[in-house]
Amino acid sequence: MNARRVVVTGLGIVSPVGIGSEATWDALVSGRSGIADITLFDAEPFEVRVAGEVKDFDATRYMDGKDVRRHDRNTHFAVAATGEALRDAGMLGEDGLVNGEVDPDRFGMVFGTGIGGIGMMLDGYRTLLERGPRRVSPFMLPHMLPDSASGQVAIEYGIRGPNMAVVSACATGGHAIGEAMEAIVRGQADVMLGAGTEAPLVPLAFAGFGQMRALGTPQDPDTGEYSAPMASRPFDATRDGFVVSEGSAVLVLEELSHALARGARPVAEVIGYGSSADAFDMAAPAESGEGNQRAMRAALARAGIGPEAVDYINAHGTSTPLNDRFETMAIRAVFGEHADRLAVSSTKSMTGHAMGAAGAIEAYVCAKVLATGCIPPTINYRHPDPELTLDYVPNEARSAEVRVALSNSMGLGGHNSSVILRRYED
Repeated sequence: MNARRVVVTGLGIVSPVGIGSEATWDALVSGRSGIADITLFDAEPFEVRVAGEVKDFDATRYMDGKDVRRHDRNTHFAVAATGEALRDAGMLGEDGLVNGEVDPDRFGMVFGTGIGGIGMMLDGYRTLLERGPRRVSPFMLPHMLPDSASGQVAIEYGIRGPNMAVVSACATGGHAIGEAMEAIVRGQADVMLGAGTEAPLVPLAFAGFGQMRALGTPQDPDTGEYSAPMASRPFDATRDGFVVSEGSAVLVLEELSHALARGARPVAEVIGYGSSADAFDMAAPAESGEGNQRAMRAALARAGIGPEAVDYINAHGTSTPLNDRFETMAIRAVFGEHADRLAVSSTKSMTGHAMGAAGAIEAYVCAKVLATGCIPPTINYRHPDPELTLDYVPNEARSAEVRVALSNSMGLGGHNSSVILRRYED
């Protein structure tokens, strides 16, 4: 029996650089940053006051007003990105539900998040302290859980198949794509959403990251002048931390014969997935990126390809000193001499780090690279680190023949995921 092939037939995204795929892709290939001063809360008490906010987002364009009030921002993003992905895939009926070409019982999702409805939880706790237990919303608990976004997406669009929310910190998005692929391969579903969503821009999260000394400095390292977009400088010798951001990305994954039977045009094919644990430290990556190495090797083995087949890597590339160094070491260890022929870029230089949504956003980037032949750059790369010597596609997008792309994601707790996509060919 031939293995079931899994293709990407729809893309949807809400990101700090744009709402929707067209706006986001235009910004990324133009090298425009979405990192700016925080407006969602009063950041004056904080040492770092920049983030990758989703600008001008009106949730009532995608959801009923009552549902908007009851749900967390991360669910708003998820519903919006899913609607775009379903339209892109030609799956959305006039009634706003999945159309008759798709069996809703054979359509599922893995919709991950790192933190879930943290805003909803904090609002509930504030209400408890200020107004007492009787004033806490009955919607708080079900709508703050990590699976609240996947549940609401299913309700909004009538998706009744396998439904789960993976939580593996910043590796979540990659795990969601990979596990969704595997559900189709093993015959559990014909269509799956592989997706991530996150809305962590709340004071408590910022306080925690600030105390970890993990946030990037928003200043031009050459002039010392304040510059919000310069806070994220992946692989640059002056990098000193990441930028917290938010957003959601959704990939519609579909069994190939199912997609072709309904006349869909695949964007890319998902061919490999690897996962590992560092078993080393809750915050620091394993020495030499050893856990990341095992995830990439597992993804290559699952895809049935050698390292030399990969043309592009969308790196985890957070802009922290250890992550960028160890990820570079891991790539060199896995790809050997071929590492010098790889294009490696970090789109977090423009989007910031969207935690549980990051891996899904970056899988979206890989799919677009395969479809367009254009690689987004690593911006803010001015000072090469003598220890980091890969081709980081500095500052300007590049046209290239890319047939196979790999996306890396790593998370607190030592979680690692790697996903491999290939340009679709009959």
